[in-house]
Amino acid sequence: MIEYQSKQLDNGLTVIAHQDLRSGMGVVNLLYDVGSRDEQPERTGFAHLFEHLMFGGSANIPDYDRVAQNMGAENNAFTSSDLTNYYISFPAAQLETALWLESDRMLQLDFSERSLEVQRQVVVEEYHQRYLNQPFGDAWLRLRALAYRNHPYRWATIGKEIAHIEEATLSEVESFFYRHYRPNYAYLAVSGPYDPEQVFESVARWFGDIPQGDRPPRDLPREPMPDAARYEEVCDPMLPADAIYLAFPMSGRDESGYVAADLLSDVLGRGRSARLYRRLVREKQVFGQINAYVSGERDPGLLVVSGHPAEGVGIGEATDALWAELNELKANVLERTEWQRQINQIEAEYHFGHVQGLNVALNLCYNALLGDIEGINRHVERYSAVGPDAIKAAAQQIFREDRSSLLVYRRQTKS
Repeated sequence: MIEYQSKQLDNGLTVIAHQDLRSGMGVVNLLYDVGSRDEQPERTGFAHLFEHLMFGGSANIPDYDRVAQNMGAENNAFTSSDLTNYYISFPAAQLETALWLESDRMLQLDFSERSLEVQRQVVVEEYHQRYLNQPFGDAWLRLRALAYRNHPYRWATIGKEIAHIEEATLSEVESFFYRHYRPNYAYLAVSGPYDPEQVFESVARWFGDIPQGDRPPRDLPREPMPDAARYEEVCDPMLPADAIYLAFPMSGRDESGYVAADLLSDVLGRGRSARLYRRLVREKQVFGQINAYVSGERDPGLLVVSGHPAEGVGIGEATDALWAELNELKANVLERTEWQRQINQIEAEYHFGHVQGLNVALNLCYNALLGDIEGINRHVERYSAVGPDAIKAAAQQIFREDRSSLLVYRRQTKS
C-alpha cells in the first residue's frame, strides 16, 4: 500500500505528497496534461518541442541544467500522445531548490529566437537519427497514419512533418506554453523523507502565485472503427530483415476494456515465456523475433503485434502463422496456469517498480491525471479481476481482420 496525501492549490495545481523515511533522496515529478493529441494537424510536434524548450532557461534561471548539477540532481523528461512529464531526483536537503527550479519555468520560460532555434535543431536532428536514419525507425509514423484517419493519434509525438517544427514561430510557441503549461493543467508529486504538511507549504510558496490558464475544452474527434483491413508495404534492399506490424483498435485507458486488452497483449508477448515467442520462435521457428504490446493511450489506442520472420520464411507464411495463434486465443479459454503466470509477473513488476521514489511519484501523478489517485493501490487488483474468460472475449472483439492494419517491411534482394 502506497501512502500519500493530496490537496489542490487555489490556482488548480494538484499536489501529492508521499513520505518515504527510508530514503535520503527527494523526487519532484511534474506532469502536464498536454501531449501530441492537443496539437493542430498543421502544427504538430509542439508538445515534444516543449519537452526540450523547458530546459532552455526561464525568468530567473538562465541555465536549468547547471543549477541541477550543482545541487547533485538528476533530471529528465518525456512526452507522449497524452502528457508531458518532467522529473528531478536530488539529495533530500535540496527540496526547496528543486521546487524553485520547476516553479520558475512554469511561471515564465525565457522565450527567445536563440533558444527556439537551438531546440528546433535538436528536435530536427532527433527526427533524422531516430526515425529516418535507422531500419524500421519510421514504423510508428507509418503505422499511426495507417490505423487512424481522424484522431490526433494519427501522428507521433515527434510530429507529422518535421517542417511543422522547422517553421514554428516564436509567437506560436509562446501561445502554446500559456495555453497548456498552467498550474490547473498540472500534477505535482513529491516523494522523500518529508512531512506532507511541509511539502504542501513549500509547494504553495513556490507555485501558489502562478496564474491559472483558461484553455478551451478538448473536442477531439472520435476515431471510427475501420470498415476494412488496411495494408501498407515498404520495400527497401537496405533493410536487415523483413518485418511485420499488425495493429488492432482497442479500448483506451479511460474505458472498461483496457485491462483485458493489456492482459491479452501480455499473454501474447510478455517475455520469452509468452505464447508467441514460445510457439512461433522456439517451437515452429517461423519468427526470429516477435513482440506484442499496447500503445497505452487514454483514448482508444492500438494493440500491436510486431516481429521479424525467420530467415527463409516469407511474409505470407509468417502472417498466416501469426493469425493462427490469434485465432486460437479467440477459440479457446486460457489455461489457468498461463493466466496466473501473467498475474504473478504484473504483481512482481508492480512491487519492484515502486521501490524507487521516482516511480511512485510518476505513478501518483499519472493516476491523478486519470482522475483516480487511489488507482495506484488497486493496480494488481484490477488485473487479477480479469480472468481467462474475459481475455478470450477480448481476443474475439479485438482480433478481427476487417479492423486490422498491416504494415510490412520487405527486404528486396537483387535478382
